[in-house]
Amino acid sequence: MRIGIVTDSACDLPESVVNEFGIRIVPLYVNVGDDSWLDGVEISHKEFYERLPAWSTPPTTSAPSPGRFVETYEQLADEGATCIISIHISASLSNTVNVARLAAQGTDTIPVTVIDAGQLTLTMGLLVIEAAKAAATGASREEIIQLLEEIGHRSYTFAALNTLEFIRRSGRMSRFAYGLGTWLKIKPVLKMHQGNPAMEKLRTSQHAQQRVLDLVTNLGPLQHLSVVHTHAPQAAEELRHRAANLFPAQQPSYTVEVTPVIGCHLGPGVLGFAAIAARKE
Repeated sequence: MRIGIVTDSACDLPESVVNEFGIRIVPLYVNVGDDSWLDGVEISHKEFYERLPAWSTPPTTSAPSPGRFVETYEQLADEGATCIISIHISASLSNTVNVARLAAQGTDTIPVTVIDAGQLTLTMGLLVIEAAKAAATGASREEIIQLLEEIGHRSYTFAALNTLEFIRRSGRMSRFAYGLGTWLKIKPVLKMHQGNPAMEKLRTSQHAQQRVLDLVTNLGPLQHLSVVHTHAPQAAEELRHRAANLFPAQQPSYTVEVTPVIGCHLGPGVLGFAAIAARKE
């Protein structure tokens, strides 16, 4: 049995990893006014983050069409896949996983199992990597599904935001809360675990960055740790240096810029971690 692995552009996987495992990525859309771009395909990260602060119309995002998923699934079937596992950004953040389920129901050529990763950005990407590795070693569909469920319990995203402005623009914060938070110089720390987003409020960027370090440290030994950022490569490397003792030995690790479809809701200057806690014996 050859199992195809599909995900969406919110995974933030490095291109080298995508190519190594033959992972298929279905892009979401970034929309500004009458313009619409395929996330990570038709607009570069650099162009997006440089233009983001100046757009008078806040960017929005949208899921791919069911037809785009069907096309991807059928291409894999044509290439010899006998089943597909399709892993997507948390339903609490996007409708993408529901669209993928509709597409799976409408695909007659190959069985498709759609998984809600309960995560976003590279933390979702890490789950996709684990699924692809398991598929490459001959694991069954049922074994991969069980693996994803088990690892999902140990997977976390932590991020310190630089501003409240883009959360306000996206409609996820009232103007009153935004005004109060700006006056108090609030720096949110976002947390994501098993599909449940949460936010802590810190008073300075320094405190927010220290908080994400503390959150990762409190997980105990780690199976994986990577750094994510939005248009802040130098600060990301500084954060990586501060967390140097937390990275598991002899394990691949990444520093990635968050894709526009997520960055439009967070804004530039975000620093954070994608983490998987080690399995407890």
